[in-house]
Amino acid sequence: MADVYIWSLRQKFLDSDDDMPAQAQQVMYYSLAIGHHVGVIDCLNKELTCPLEQYREWVELLPEGEARRKMHGLLTFGEIIIDSSHTDLLANALAPLQSHAPAPFSEWSARLIALLGEISREPAIYLIVRRV
Repeated sequence: MADVYIWSLRQKFLDSDDDMPAQAQQVMYYSLAIGHHVGVIDCLNKELTCPLEQYREWVELLPEGEARRKMHGLLTFGEIIIDSSHTDLLANALAPLQSHAPAPFSEWSARLIALLGEISREPAIYLIVRRV
């Protein structure tokens, strides 16, 4: 049976570049500057795990619209990224579930809202949602 994992990316670190030729270092630093993860190890923290079928039920509780479409993307593509451009959209859609949905959906909604709040305060954080 498949599960859904939500990880947060909060930090990165570079592999040692002591033995890297100067020209290769410049390419690596340029790549980092434009946002690519060349030579970077992502440090993922597991934030939430749920069974795939329950995730599907949770998504169906969201109102029709962009937030549901975003979360449903996991079911279509197997992975979605949630970043600072999604915080208000998802928090507004999840807020009613936090207080009115049955367990575990209310707890998951509360946890995701808390994570979205962290992203709002520090836009470099983002979430990776993956079907495993």
